[in-house]
Amino acid sequence: MNLIKRIFRFYYEGFKSMTIGKTLWLIILIKLFVMFAVLKVFFFPNILKRNFKTDEERSKYVIEQLTTKPK
Repeated sequence: MNLIKRIFRFYYEGFKSMTIGKTLWLIILIKLFVMFAVLKVFFFPNILKRNFKTDEERSKYVIEQLTTKPK
Protein backbone atom coordinates (compact mmCIF):
# COMPACT_ATOMS: atom_id res chain seq x y z
CA MET A 1 0.00 0.00 0.00
CA ASN A 2 2.86 2.35 0.80
CA LEU A 3 4.31 1.82 -2.68
CA ILE A 4 1.01 2.73 -4.32
CA LYS A 5 0.79 5.92 -2.24
CA ARG A 6 4.35 6.89 -3.19
CA ILE A 7 3.68 6.31 -6.89
CA PHE A 8 0.43 8.30 -6.73
CA ARG A 9 2.13 11.15 -4.86
CA PHE A 10 5.00 11.18 -7.39
CA TYR A 11 2.63 11.65 -10.33
CA TYR A 12 0.32 14.01 -8.43
CA GLU A 13 3.16 16.36 -7.50
CA GLY A 14 4.56 16.16 -11.00
CA PHE A 15 1.29 17.13 -12.66
CA LYS A 16 0.59 19.82 -10.04
CA SER A 17 3.87 21.61 -10.73
CA MET A 18 3.51 21.53 -14.54
CA THR A 19 2.96 24.73 -16.47
CA ILE A 20 3.31 23.96 -20.18
CA GLY A 21 2.54 20.30 -19.56
CA LYS A 22 -1.05 21.08 -18.52
CA THR A 23 -1.64 22.79 -21.85
CA LEU A 24 -0.12 19.87 -23.72
CA TRP A 25 -2.30 17.38 -21.83
CA LEU A 26 -5.36 19.48 -22.67
CA ILE A 27 -4.41 19.36 -26.36
CA ILE A 28 -3.92 15.59 -26.15
CA LEU A 29 -7.32 15.10 -24.51
CA ILE A 30 -9.04 17.28 -27.13
CA LYS A 31 -7.39 15.30 -29.93
CA LEU A 32 -8.49 12.00 -28.36
CA PHE A 33 -12.04 13.29 -28.06
CA VAL A 34 -12.04 14.32 -31.72
CA MET A 35 -10.61 10.98 -32.84
CA PHE A 36 -12.96 8.76 -30.84
CA ALA A 37 -16.18 10.75 -30.68
CA VAL A 38 -16.40 12.93 -33.77
CA LEU A 39 -14.62 10.78 -36.35
CA LYS A 40 -16.42 7.62 -35.25
CA VAL A 41 -19.81 9.20 -35.82
CA PHE A 42 -19.05 10.52 -39.29
CA PHE A 43 -16.57 8.06 -40.79
CA PHE A 44 -17.28 4.72 -39.11
CA PRO A 45 -21.01 4.02 -39.21
CA ASN A 46 -22.32 0.83 -37.63
CA ILE A 47 -22.98 -1.11 -40.83
CA LEU A 48 -23.92 -4.33 -39.06
CA LYS A 49 -26.53 -2.56 -36.93
CA ARG A 50 -27.95 -0.81 -39.98
CA ASN A 51 -28.06 -3.81 -42.35
CA PHE A 52 -29.12 -6.60 -39.99
CA LYS A 53 -31.90 -6.67 -37.44
CA THR A 54 -30.81 -9.44 -35.05
CA ASP A 55 -27.56 -10.52 -33.45
CA GLU A 56 -27.89 -13.91 -35.12
CA GLU A 57 -27.97 -12.35 -38.60
CA ARG A 58 -24.97 -10.20 -37.74
CA SER A 59 -22.97 -13.13 -36.43
CA LYS A 60 -23.75 -15.27 -39.49
CA TYR A 61 -22.61 -12.46 -41.77
CA VAL A 62 -19.36 -11.94 -39.85
CA ILE A 63 -18.57 -15.67 -39.82
CA GLU A 64 -19.30 -15.88 -43.54
CA GLN A 65 -17.00 -12.93 -44.27
CA LEU A 66 -14.19 -14.37 -42.16
CA THR A 67 -14.35 -17.90 -43.55
CA THR A 68 -14.87 -17.34 -47.29
CA LYS A 69 -11.94 -16.72 -49.60
CA PRO A 70 -11.86 -13.42 -51.47
CA LYS A 71 -12.47 -13.70 -55.20
